[in-house]
Amino acid sequence: MFDESFVRAARIQEYSASERLDGTARSVRVRHVLPRSLARQAVALLMLLVLAFGFAIYMGVRHPYRAPAGDSNPQLRVTLIPLVPTGTVAAVPVSAPFAGSAAATYRSGPGAINAPAAERVGDFAESEVYQAYQTAVEYLTASAIDPRAVTGGDVGTVRNLLDPAQLDQFEASVTHPSADGSQEATGWLVRFDPAEHLQLVGGAGGVRVKGQLFPPQTSNDMLEISTDHTFVYALRGPGSPDMPISLFTVRRQLQFRFTHRDLEQDHLQVTAAEVAAGPLSCGNGVESYFRPILAGGQATGRINGVNPFDQNPVTAVCAPLGSDGAPPSGTPTTSGPAVTASAGPTVTASAGPTDGTAAGTPGATPGRAQATGLTPPPRTPQASHPAL
Repeated sequence: MFDESFVRAARIQEYSASERLDGTARSVRVRHVLPRSLARQAVALLMLLVLAFGFAIYMGVRHPYRAPAGDSNPQLRVTLIPLVPTGTVAAVPVSAPFAGSAAATYRSGPGAINAPAAERVGDFAESEVYQAYQTAVEYLTASAIDPRAVTGGDVGTVRNLLDPAQLDQFEASVTHPSADGSQEATGWLVRFDPAEHLQLVGGAGGVRVKGQLFPPQTSNDMLEISTDHTFVYALRGPGSPDMPISLFTVRRQLQFRFTHRDLEQDHLQVTAAEVAAGPLSCGNGVESYFRPILAGGQATGRINGVNPFDQNPVTAVCAPLGSDGAPPSGTPTTSGPAVTASAGPTVTASAGPTDGTAAGTPGATPGRAQATGLTPPPRTPQASHPAL
């Protein structure tokens, strides 16, 4: 006798007597190899695989984040203008180093840099614009306010915020800086040589800042944000606490660029840096570190003029640091936007704020328009034809 399970498992089944009487040609029939329930599961699994494969193809063709059409290997362009004092650098009060200068009203502390309200721009949602602002503020703080970077030589936080495509250029700028417009470490961040043991003093980290982030724009599926800030540092040289204190000012105009992927990963691209800083000596390299002239010191060397009719390449350009909060002699006070004058390599002469005196200089005369020492003199553009 065969039990019921053996009969059900058989691949062939003999027709019954009544079925054979109906005229069936064959005496047996072949049963399904797989149970009906298992066959249905196999069909459902196959359909699921087909759907998943089709969805993968669809997502590959209609990806929500298009590849950027811009440069896949963004490079930072740097312009550095050392600001040279015309006399002895003045000392400031130890108890209130920023008093009497424009920096007295500047902001300080971790929240010194504020971002405007975020709004949707092009293909970038409001949340993405907000993230871009926050990343830019974080970069500005890490690269110009954090004492670990400013005086300690730590560049790790700045490096972590950069798009991976810029890391090679950043590492080359930090390890082998060069005054070639693309490989200056001081274009990426404000930093003083740790070997000189400069101290930031004056409370709240010894830094004051004023500036703004401008509304973003879009270009080639990228979000672009420009910033303009003036940083003022109260510095004391190595030695006893009785050493005099002086101020050092840095004007930074930066341009940031973001892709959708950058915003997902809290990264940014720094595409342009225009920096004017002083008091510094003209001719001393500033591509690696800023080496400020401290209280009681004077600049070495001199500022060489530029002949616009000379066809030779324009070399490094310095600008005078105003001695009384006013522009250098013969230069009109300006309060408009930055003016760029090109003669050979790009050199940017930026008009500084007009609400106070240059940091590190005596007080200005009340009742007249003033500019900070970050107002380099305008340069005469190169003439295309000699004067007749």
